[in-house]
Amino acid sequence: MRYEFQNLCKICCLTLVMALQTNCASTKPQPELPPLLEQQRIRDLNHSILALGEDIDASEAQRAARISIEYTRRLAHEYEISSSPVFHNLLVNLGVKPRGLCVHWTSDLLTRLQQEQFHSLDLHWGIANYETTFRLEHSTVIISARGNSLYQGLVLDPWRRGGELFWSNTLEDSSYQWKPQAEIHARKRERRDANENRQLSR
Repeated sequence: MRYEFQNLCKICCLTLVMALQTNCASTKPQPELPPLLEQQRIRDLNHSILALGEDIDASEAQRAARISIEYTRRLAHEYEISSSPVFHNLLVNLGVKPRGLCVHWTSDLLTRLQQEQFHSLDLHWGIANYETTFRLEHSTVIISARGNSLYQGLVLDPWRRGGELFWSNTLEDSSYQWKPQAEIHARKRERRDANENRQLSR
């Protein structure tokens, strides 16, 4: 009986999602930017990366900018982005869409950038909203000059605009307060261990 009820709930959710998707969102992926506009965005991002430090290799900055813009667009097609980021999250969690959660964007873009083996740039996994009650935990890629922390870096966030890359200096990002992934994972382990100890002490 419980199994049948769960299936019924899932079917209802899927029906609602498909209805909303039909009425509220485009069924096509986001259109590609005109070539001139995309090239301008690559140049703008290149300048922002170069501004992170005097010792950044110009060719690496240009490569990082081009990959970040172009690979984000490619992932948007692979993820079948056709709606807002939050709504797309729902579709992924219901199994309607293949990928597209912020952790997918972060993992895939970070992996692609790491393949370049930059010598003058460092790549970071940033996490925000871990300790907030009413906002979803969010992940993103952050790029910095070699040896600098993510706090001195540049946020590269493909998720928040549904496949159009957003970037901002980490400390100037008004939407999120970013922390290193390792720090957040350590906090999660501490919380999990504390909960387990409380259970054992009962």
